[in-house]
Amino acid sequence: MWAIGLSLGREVPEESHIVKFFAFFPTVVALVVICYSHLISKWKNPKIEGVLPPGSMGWPLIGETLQFIVPGRSLELHPFIKKRMQKYGPIFKTSLAGRPIIVSTDNETNKYILHNEGTLVELWYLDSFAKFFSLEGETRVTAVGKVHRYMRSITSNHFGVESLKGSLLPKIEDMLHTNLSKWATQGPVDIKEVISVMVFNFTANKIFGYESENSNEKLSDNYTRILNSFISLPLNIPGTSFHRCMQDREKMLKMFKDTLMERINDPSKRRGDFLDQAIDDMETEKFLTVDFIPQLLFGILFATFESISTTLTLTFKFLSENTRAVEELTAEHDAIMRKRENPNSRLTWEEYKSMTFTQMVGFHALENGPCVVNETLRIFSGIPGLFRKALKDFQVKGFTVPAGWTVMLVTPAAQLNPETFKDPVTFNPWRWKDLDQVTISKNFMPFGGGIRQCAGAEYSKVVLSTFLHVLVTRYRFTKVKGGDVSRTPFVSFGDGIQIKFTAKN
Repeated sequence: MWAIGLSLGREVPEESHIVKFFAFFPTVVALVVICYSHLISKWKNPKIEGVLPPGSMGWPLIGETLQFIVPGRSLELHPFIKKRMQKYGPIFKTSLAGRPIIVSTDNETNKYILHNEGTLVELWYLDSFAKFFSLEGETRVTAVGKVHRYMRSITSNHFGVESLKGSLLPKIEDMLHTNLSKWATQGPVDIKEVISVMVFNFTANKIFGYESENSNEKLSDNYTRILNSFISLPLNIPGTSFHRCMQDREKMLKMFKDTLMERINDPSKRRGDFLDQAIDDMETEKFLTVDFIPQLLFGILFATFESISTTLTLTFKFLSENTRAVEELTAEHDAIMRKRENPNSRLTWEEYKSMTFTQMVGFHALENGPCVVNETLRIFSGIPGLFRKALKDFQVKGFTVPAGWTVMLVTPAAQLNPETFKDPVTFNPWRWKDLDQVTISKNFMPFGGGIRQCAGAEYSKVVLSTFLHVLVTRYRFTKVKGGDVSRTPFVSFGDGIQIKFTAKN
């Protein structure tokens, strides 16, 4: 110590500040450990009135997010959900990205919560969207309800049954003929990739006039990157998946806003489409601002392109492994063609509704039959769950759901329940012959449930069924390679599925 003091031109007392610091250091460490332990204990065991479901809250901030994003290597219920069901039961607590969540895989509980929306729960939006639901003079619940009703209304106007019966069905068929004929000249194609581009470009054109052939950038690529980064740690710092996701999202929103402003400033640019109706409705709907409409377009496109493209890709996987199903599909659609006076005429709404093996009409047929579309939708199960936010403390199955907590309703659990559907991840369209309507209505909700059932459900089924009609009547297809499927927790296809198309004579 004296040597150090002399080198600095002064003496250092033996009891230096450094010595004091190291003497006090263990006390500091102990205090930090105590405080952090208290924080973890408080995080893992939040105090509420009543009894929380069993489960683990993971670590502060990240919760159990890392376990949630680990892929499940099959079409079974995601391992994160399945393992906790086995350990804690059908209702458990967890935390994802720092948000406390009650997860329910119980079908009865899920239906109860969905049918009490507006009283027990509200539709849950990401925090970044919350500001758009603050309408002057109205509660948040009323505001969210008003926005949702409008979204259903405008979606039904442009993608609902009447629109499909009118101009949309033939346009869908033309789109499919164009793309399938192109794929048949290209050799093997990555079916998920080409279907995603096709569905995105078509839907984007109907929503805001997007023309991919005249665009300098493939917008479908942005959406694909966003989807791949959707379930990731919300660290908005350069280099992270979430940061890239947010950059792509902001780029899309800017483009939507530019298109919106262009139409507002120049009425000659208008097309009478989805976006134009939103512009007209700005006069009567206060929430339709130049900031909110781009969010609306973004959400509608995201939901549509991913669900349809994944379902169709999964259908190719199943059909390529099941020649009997392809033969029955072909027989059904060849019969439709033979009944036409002109075999080259367009598909009609009546023909679409007659596709009993392709899809059971509605879910209310008097007699059930085998069904390819419904079986694929059942196994696909879409998103990992429906998200709601508790408006107040309420009780389910003896547990308390605290106000402000997110509720994740794992509706796919019912569709993959082995007690209802034997060998649930096995593609078996003939199983529908033995299912009664009560079982179907209770356990099959591919488009959500309650007042939030997807307004684009019929559009999705029309695209899926029309695709199969064009496919089996005009083309042969074989799987060249690929076929691995996993849940991440969304359904993904590893290195893709390569399909070779050949036009029939």
